Amino acid sequence: MEDTITTVPLPRARSTDPLNLLDLDDDALRVLCGGPAFRVRQIKDWLYVKSVSSVAEMSNLPLEMRAVLSKHEVGRLREERREVSADHKTVKWLFRSEDAEIETVLMCYPKRATVCVSVQAGCAQGCPFCATGQSGFQRQLSAGEIVEQVLHAQRELGDSSRRLFGPDHVTNVVFMGMGEPLANYKNMLSALRRLHEDVGLSARSLTVSTIGIPDRIRALAQDAPPVTLAVSLHAPDNRLRDLLVPPNRRWPLREVLAAARDFAAAKGRRVTAEYTLIEGVNDSPAQALALAGLVGPLGMHVNCIPLNSTPDTSYRPSGPETVARFAAVLQDRGVNATVRQTRGRDLDAACGQLRARSRAAAEATRQRSQVTGAR
Repeated sequence: MEDTITTVPLPRARSTDPLNLLDLDDDALRVLCGGPAFRVRQIKDWLYVKSVSSVAEMSNLPLEMRAVLSKHEVGRLREERREVSADHKTVKWLFRSEDAEIETVLMCYPKRATVCVSVQAGCAQGCPFCATGQSGFQRQLSAGEIVEQVLHAQRELGDSSRRLFGPDHVTNVVFMGMGEPLANYKNMLSALRRLHEDVGLSARSLTVSTIGIPDRIRALAQDAPPVTLAVSLHAPDNRLRDLLVPPNRRWPLREVLAAARDFAAAKGRRVTAEYTLIEGVNDSPAQALALAGLVGPLGMHVNCIPLNSTPDTSYRPSGPETVARFAAVLQDRGVNATVRQTRGRDLDAACGQLRARSRAAAEATRQRSQVTGAR
């Protein structure tokens, strides 16, 4: 017997606009397709497990249902640019979604394929060493736009003609691309749940990276499955962090670390401290000692990250020897510290770089056209 269908509002700007099927929850899908619960499960299997890109591929649905669904969209990301590293281990995309440009990076390892997804178009946090922070904020991404980045990577990995290094499916997702995940909390949380419940990724393979918004870190501990939390520290004291991470003026280190401690206690998961190393700014042995004093008592892991420099900033990455020395000081103090393997430098794979390069090229073309037209 078919279940009773409850009428719920469907999200769209105008009643005539097509919907993004990836933005719809179970109730909304049932209203749209007009079918029983098992049809919703079939649709979700096509969307999130088989990662189809069109309704026409949903072969076990009735023709009438496919006709209804085909009036709407399976995702809204349009691939504007795709770049692959020389070793075929890293892919970077620049997507366009309506009025926004979005970057996504796929990093392949022997037994792991990690997708770095964006949660906002641009970023309002203003960190001066970050290409995204320098470009400003456009808008929030919907849950469907966030999840679609993973599904796009899933299709890429499953395409044998692409011949990428590593596994044939996504194993890990990090919310570490453009934007601050906790500033788009509702949509980020919805995307997390879909990746866990519908795509089938382990909660432990999902990482949320944040500059540190204490009340939302605590909310995440209550609302989300046991995901991994990474906090972007980048400095061992408030004076320097005020400069490198401007929101620190509102949420200083003590409050951020207290929230991280509460998250770890609630989830039973170790929290990671992300630390981007910038030459002559935050990379001295004394600063490593100070950092060890902050994170050591909390049992945090430190991910030492050489800066990906951008043309619009004077900041430069610390050299390999400096990075190794910094990590060694932490390790000597009993802190678990690793150096992140740099990937995709030939692609400008750090968040915001491809978008910035694409915009710069477009502006150069525009200026050349103006000069030519004036002759």
